[in-house]
Formats: sequence, structure tokens, C-alpha cells
Amino acid sequence: MPYHRPIPEPGSGPKRSGAFQAWVQAEKFVQIILILPSAAFIGWLIGVGLDHAFHTAWISMAGIVVGIVSGLVGAIRMAIFYTNSQSGNGGGSSPQS
Repeated sequence: MPYHRPIPEPGSGPKRSGAFQAWVQAEKFVQIILILPSAAFIGWLIGVGLDHAFHTAWISMAGIVVGIVSGLVGAIRMAIFYTNSQSGNGGGSSPQS
């Protein structure tokens, strides 16, 4: 009869050191912190490009607003995902799931 490994318990993964966990936490916070300014910058760049294409002066400001809103939504989604994955209430492989 072949040997079948038992299904591991959810919390029985490899144990990591405290320093490694601190680096993982810091990386998660840096992701959340950087998403807002990068989204606003990308929105501004797209707006400037559209301003030059359509010879207007207001689309860049709209791009900044859209970037800020999308950055806030992304940051909140990531924060909720990381909070749920820490407490064991679910969480997939990425914050986009």
C-alpha cells in the first residue's frame, strides 16, 4: 500500500525567523504606501499626454484626480487583503483576487 502524506494544517507551514517576518511586514507597508503617489503620477502623465494630443489644459488635473482615486481604492484593497490573510480569514495568492 503506498504511503500518502497527510494534509497539513493551515498554520503548520515553515517557521520563519522574527527578522524575516519584520522584513515581510515592512515590504507590505511599502507596497501600500507607494501605490497612491505612483497612481497619481501615472494619472498625471496620461493627462499631460492627452492635453498635448487634444490641445487642452484640464485633462492633466482630471488625470491626477482619477489617479488618486484609483490609488486609494488599490491601497484599501491591499490593506484589507493583508489584514484578512494575517488573521487567517482567507486571502488568496494576490491582492487582486
